[in-house]
Amino acid sequence: MKKPMRIDILTLFPQMFESPLNCSILKRAQDNGVVEIVLTDIREFTTNSYRKVDDKPYGGGPGMVMMPGPVFDCFEHVRKLSKSKGRVILLTPQGEKFNQKKAIELSGATRLIMICGRYEGFDERIRVGLGGEQVSIGDYVLSGGELAAMVVVEAVVRLLPGVLGDEDSASEDSFTKGLLEYPQYTRPEVFRDMKVPGVLLSGDHERIAKWRQQQAIERTKKNRPDLLQGK
Repeated sequence: MKKPMRIDILTLFPQMFESPLNCSILKRAQDNGVVEIVLTDIREFTTNSYRKVDDKPYGGGPGMVMMPGPVFDCFEHVRKLSKSKGRVILLTPQGEKFNQKKAIELSGATRLIMICGRYEGFDERIRVGLGGEQVSIGDYVLSGGELAAMVVVEAVVRLLPGVLGDEDSASEDSFTKGLLEYPQYTRPEVFRDMKVPGVLLSGDHERIAKWRQQQAIERTKKNRPDLLQGK
């Protein structure tokens, strides 16, 4: 049996993950041994009585910056918990923008070590010293990397073999083939005078496939024309 992917999440607020990790797909994936998700509290690696993890930035400026000491000590402890060194991910708005292509790439890893930033961000020596990949989920700023980590974990885990009930589901998702997903319908056939397109009732799988492809192209052209650039 294949060993489960291991995802370590280093955070100041492990309690934020309790509900997302214990519901729906992520819970089933853990229960079925497909993925192991381990939370570690960075505050447990402070050396001061106040469990202080941040301090004022050198040179002045607003806010506080995460100190390197607790993060390094936490990381070095966590890395020893598994033989696989894993890919190190820093969740930060300064990182590479996360997308489906990146999710597919990360789903091939045996282990991910994700570090959630807070306050005004990481001391630069954390970026340099740990050498992790910097990942952002979009061009906006959150209070910390926890929500971003949840997004990345959800996107990656659902791609692992055996997680989704239908193995074709992930391959039909928006962005997987560079297009938005085609319109979907289910029962009833008519709802408030809105009818299911006749082609979907035809039983002609070739016609249905062509219709779906055309609908995906038209929807992408209308809502996300940037995805079609260069095609």
